Amino acid sequence: MNNKNLLDVVRGSEKRRRGAEEGRVEYVSICTPNYLHDAHIRLALRVNAHAICEKPLVISPWNLDALEELEHEHGGRVYSVLQLRLIPSLLALRETIRSQTSGQRADVCLSYITRRGRWYDVSWKGSQEKSGGIATNIGIHFFDLLLWLFGEAEDSKLHLNQSRKMAGVLELQRARVRWFLSTDSDDLPAEVRESGGYAYRSMTVDGQELEFSGGFTDLHTRVYEEILAGRGTGISDARPAIELVHSINRSDLENTLQGAHPMVATASVASGQDLKAERKAA
Repeated sequence: MNNKNLLDVVRGSEKRRRGAEEGRVEYVSICTPNYLHDAHIRLALRVNAHAICEKPLVISPWNLDALEELEHEHGGRVYSVLQLRLIPSLLALRETIRSQTSGQRADVCLSYITRRGRWYDVSWKGSQEKSGGIATNIGIHFFDLLLWLFGEAEDSKLHLNQSRKMAGVLELQRARVRWFLSTDSDDLPAEVRESGGYAYRSMTVDGQELEFSGGFTDLHTRVYEEILAGRGTGISDARPAIELVHSINRSDLENTLQGAHPMVATASVASGQDLKAERKAA
């Protein structure tokens, strides 16, 4: 959306706000680049509309405090699109985890590789300042999912940090998670590349593959239905993952790869990274 179109939206929404109740804008759906989310949410609230915003709500967690104040001031709600929480198999897993009393942490391995062309690097998505980096742009849903399933983060280690790939380990209340994110096609498993695939998503819990790829149909429709029914997720739901990713993005690399995700070493070789040299430089 360019500045002229945005100005037209502002003028139109303000006019409707001052007009008859039946003509008022009730919801504003925000699907703009990440760095514009905060401003567009504020716009929605100031014209007395509810905001429905794609991930992430904001890049910097302190912006959430200001948005909560605006919610109270204008009487609107800020809804976050956290569609993975609606997948039936994940809802069932969460109930199983919550019912366990052993106190033993699950061993979780999360891998998400989605091929992106060179356009990605020169677009806003390739800008750390505008997208929040790879952990925010393609990882925020998965970090939200992990926290929602396994509880609060107690510790975090970072093993790999490049513009196109990141990896680390999370110690959560109920799980130890090795995670790997990449937009580099070289990191795709050979069978995926050979079949012409562009993405690979895997999550194992205690060695068992969790199948949730088939539950993605119409998830956004489900999210909107939940919001209209008064059950949508808001700022407090989105906050933990935003704070976690912000912390990860500012973490120093670990000096060793002990306990790292198994893809870290091969991903580094594929990109020509010298891990020892990088750790000395860090």
